[in-house]
Amino acid sequence: MANHYSASFLRSLRNRIPIDVVIVDVLRLDIRPDKTLLRFRCPLCDRFHTATNPKTNLARCFDCEKNFNPIDLVIAVTQCSFVDAVERLKHKSHWMG
Repeated sequence: MANHYSASFLRSLRNRIPIDVVIVDVLRLDIRPDKTLLRFRCPLCDRFHTATNPKTNLARCFDCEKNFNPIDLVIAVTQCSFVDAVERLKHKSHWMG
């Protein structure tokens, strides 16, 4: 039986779990913090030409030209299914406030 999630629940996972928390604490990606940006190793091209935007809660690789929300990033890094990514993030819901 397939898991079904409400649109509001998925929106909460995408928008309320901080992307920096997903990168640093959930996925433990290689990072290169600088004074203004959190740079992380892109799971697609393996480069650090990346940044996060707390206002949109997205991560971006400027080489791949790919934006990642928290769910997308979990899928890209772990190569899991959408449902598995949602389940992994659901357990981090204490960050959702």
